Amino acid sequence: MTKTILITGCSSGLGKMTARHFAANGWNVIATMRKPDGTLASEYPERILEAALDVVDTASIAAAIAAGVDRFGGLDAVVNNAGITMISVFEATPAEAIRRIFETNVFGTMNVIQSALPHLRRRGGGTIVNVSSGVGIAAVPLLSIYVASKQAVEGLTESLSYELESQNVRVKLIEPGAMLATNFVGTGMAASQAAPVPAGYQAYFDHALQSMVDYPFPSTAEQSVVEAIHTAANDGSQRLRYVVGPDVEEYARLRWSTSEEHYLAGMHALTGQTAWRAKV
Repeated sequence: MTKTILITGCSSGLGKMTARHFAANGWNVIATMRKPDGTLASEYPERILEAALDVVDTASIAAAIAAGVDRFGGLDAVVNNAGITMISVFEATPAEAIRRIFETNVFGTMNVIQSALPHLRRRGGGTIVNVSSGVGIAAVPLLSIYVASKQAVEGLTESLSYELESQNVRVKLIEPGAMLATNFVGTGMAASQAAPVPAGYQAYFDHALQSMVDYPFPSTAEQSVVEAIHTAANDGSQRLRYVVGPDVEEYARLRWSTSEEHYLAGMHALTGQTAWRAKV
């Protein structure tokens, strides 16, 4: 039986690549985005159904899943990929921007999972893959709201991995490193215009932002993340985390293989905090 997967955030970047990869590997794909443009469906007319879905709109989620089930006969897996970010100083971040990030990254993920679960259980089980981030393991400056949202997703995913085992539903975490080639960083910078930097933070903000520009790791290849998502969706084991990228491998090593003191010293060096203290 051909399996069917629903993927959120397929309008561009990682989501679009993931939809293509699953279709090329024999899956039926419900490729969802806020404004479908027909591109993916035209490339794989037998395999891909494009559907309008906004993760903050539960009615659109239900409609997209229903359309996919009607087209392909059921639902076997879900990839929660849709997400937004923002580079800002926390003190100056508007409450509405904070809520928007949590509505998309956290509550949106919850909305999709709750809508999908009855369909997965109807198939006798399935897999949920949540795309988190390396900052779900280790926090970095100027991304406090994004970090908080991804660490919430990490906790949600781990808890559900225990709970949903009772329903034969596996739950997985993808933890990618910085994908500098995507439009994600540019989007984050654009969103930051909503939070002007207070004068007292400007020198630190400029330093921390330069540390991001001078990132000490190579960019994580999008294709490697796509392949990790595909591996997770097909993995029948109890494995929870799939770390992808040299930066996240180092974050994980510092977090889980060293002392708290060593971890903090390492993160201070990697995020430019050590250099900042030397400046001041």
